[in-house]
Amino acid sequence: MAALHKDNADPKTSSDTERIIEKTESPGSNEKLREEDGLENLNYPPPWNYEKWFPGGYSQSRMIKLKSPKNMYKAINLFAGIAIMFYGYDQGVMSQVNLNPHYQELMGIAPIEGNSRNVAALGGIVAVYYGGTLIGALIAGSLADRMGRIKAVVFGALWALLGAILQASAYNITWMCCARVIAGVGVGAIDCVIPVWSAEVSSHSARGAFLAIEFFMNIGGLALAYWIEYFAYLDPNHEMAWRTPLALQIIFILIIGFGINFFPESPRWLMKMGREDEARAVLKATRENDVEYELKGIKKVVKYELETSGANHYAAMLFPKDRYSRQLRWRVFLAVWLQIMQELVGIGVITVYAVDLFKDAGFNENLSKLLAGFNNISYMFSVIFAVITLDRYGRRSTMVWGAVAMAFELLIAGILDKYAQISGPSQRSFGAGVATLTFLYTATFGATWLTTPWLYPTEIFPLNVRAKGGAWSVVGWSIGNGIITMITPFLFQAISYGTLLLLFGLNIFCIPFVILFYPETAGRSLEQVDTFFEHGGSWNVFKASKRIRAEGLQDWRWMKKMKAEDHEELEKGRRMSSAARLPEEDEKDARMSWRKRPVYTFRRKGSNAGIM
Repeated sequence: MAALHKDNADPKTSSDTERIIEKTESPGSNEKLREEDGLENLNYPPPWNYEKWFPGGYSQSRMIKLKSPKNMYKAINLFAGIAIMFYGYDQGVMSQVNLNPHYQELMGIAPIEGNSRNVAALGGIVAVYYGGTLIGALIAGSLADRMGRIKAVVFGALWALLGAILQASAYNITWMCCARVIAGVGVGAIDCVIPVWSAEVSSHSARGAFLAIEFFMNIGGLALAYWIEYFAYLDPNHEMAWRTPLALQIIFILIIGFGINFFPESPRWLMKMGREDEARAVLKATRENDVEYELKGIKKVVKYELETSGANHYAAMLFPKDRYSRQLRWRVFLAVWLQIMQELVGIGVITVYAVDLFKDAGFNENLSKLLAGFNNISYMFSVIFAVITLDRYGRRSTMVWGAVAMAFELLIAGILDKYAQISGPSQRSFGAGVATLTFLYTATFGATWLTTPWLYPTEIFPLNVRAKGGAWSVVGWSIGNGIITMITPFLFQAISYGTLLLLFGLNIFCIPFVILFYPETAGRSLEQVDTFFEHGGSWNVFKASKRIRAEGLQDWRWMKKMKAEDHEELEKGRRMSSAARLPEEDEKDARMSWRKRPVYTFRRKGSNAGIM
């Protein structure tokens, strides 16, 4: 990988840290001896003074013992899946609670239709939750670095437990809003730390499969909440119909808050605190091969983290004072804006307010609820296709063509919805068309846009700020969800079918941002991604690629996915045939121009942009 860098690269970048790790592959070298000597006396930070006041935490004697590392890996992934399933359950639990007449009367927001104050209150109850998730993510991102991933998860579980109890026992709107914020703090903390913890503890030999399981269970949680509420609503006791699903959150929370204490802590965090023997024990429990080389690699990353600890703060990531911090701000923007765009394409409108959408399309209330429930199940299974789209076609292409497909589906659905609201012999046919396109829209989102905004931060943030990078990602998700859930009730009442047409426009709006701002990370290592941010010098991917090429780096075309054969050619020191194709070659290849070969030229330019 040395061909990726020039000899005068900035020594303060994480890519150089990764290069240092690779040098140790030559046993007995003087460089290795010098580097190992430099690792003997690291200035480890002392334990945080307030750590003892937080319950839970890692204990080597308490950690579960399984027969093989493979079984431990499965157990970790299953537990992480349960935590993410809870996040989906908690996000979807309000979808039918909002429709419960007893709940509306108790909260003082009945009737909904035709009353702008009550519409605002309904949206506000849902939206304040995301204010809590934003706060919880920022707190947990800091706590996870100070006192460990496990204690941070327990911290989140305690807040979520309190919020769930208060929600299930609420008797007025003020009570419910406070409970929603408290629950949001807990869920934001859990949602921020769990992906980082599972990534650092697990070996990622089955990364794609785990990604599918993770988000399959996430949407499974959303679907579970919906169907529990649907059958609870059949009970004539309408009060228990909305309190019971809210109270069932407690089961998930107890499993997460109690169970996490029996799992291994992040070996990277243990090493950062100077607990090398415990880090080695965790690696032996979770790895099948010899762990000493990986342990040395972690130690070198920790050494670099301690040297750049001044940048490991939220303020430094937003208000940089040096080149390295400016690179972090760039990455923060990409992570936050990608999460906001994920909500702008409309999934929150469809999943949370699906029943209202189907009712507007002419279906009765019970059939609308059934359609919304089956839509969630379809959504859940569509996530499996994300593994194929992300790995085969790359992040950029997946998001661009996903947005194009969703825009087309929303446009047709909006037009059909207009006529479905007019009584007549064709009303049911138009309504069926709206339902079909809604199913197609959610399936398209699940296969394209659902996973990328959560995967991308793990690929663009260096290891030393990954926890806080995950927190920034949740901040973007909270902002997007909060805005969308607040205004959606107004939109349905004010412009009805126009809501779908508005979402069509927002999907088109997001496409240029993906094409211009987001480098392709598929098929590239963390070291290569660091090289892009180190040498790119521009937020425009096309301009950054030209600058990287001008510096003589072989991997310079960041609009395209890097394939396996590209890595082989790169390691052999040859120019890559696809990811580093020269503009002169493209110009010669497409000399026939648009007029004579329009289809070929369009495909060539689309390929160069990484969207075909």
